Amino acid sequence: MDAHFLLMQKIGFAEALDSIVANDPRYQRDAYAFLRDALDFSTKQQKKIKGVSVRHVTGPELLDGARRYALKEFGPMVMTVFDNWGIHSCEDIGNMVFNLIGAGIFGKTEEDSIEDFKNVYDFGEAFVKPFAPAKPPRAKPPAQLPAPKPAASKS
Repeated sequence: MDAHFLLMQKIGFAEALDSIVANDPRYQRDAYAFLRDALDFSTKQQKKIKGVSVRHVTGPELLDGARRYALKEFGPMVMTVFDNWGIHSCEDIGNMVFNLIGAGIFGKTEEDSIEDFKNVYDFGEAFVKPFAPAKPPRAKPPAQLPAPKPAASKS
């Protein structure tokens, strides 16, 4: 399913966040500011790929943009930052998107669904694995030298 999102400014962002955080305290204000910036990052990335301005971003495209933007902004600290903000999964990002839609900050189309954010990627794979130390290749055991031949006895 496509989930298209369009940034709308019917009411001020700060005022909308006051209402959203009061009604749904699971996520910190900074998480919503990050999500707004991630949407901007995603639309700019889509413009580079498609060569035209993009007004709609699908749920998976937004999640991919949020992943790339988080890695760029926070590096190996992504999981720590997200944990502090209450973000633990793609579904959390979807919940935040729909909170912003409900507040009139993001727009949506008829095809949009919270389902678009379910199980898109695993946070450990997306945010921990890129920084995990590479496992060194296993060294081959040294080749066995042939056993020395017994010296011929001189008689």
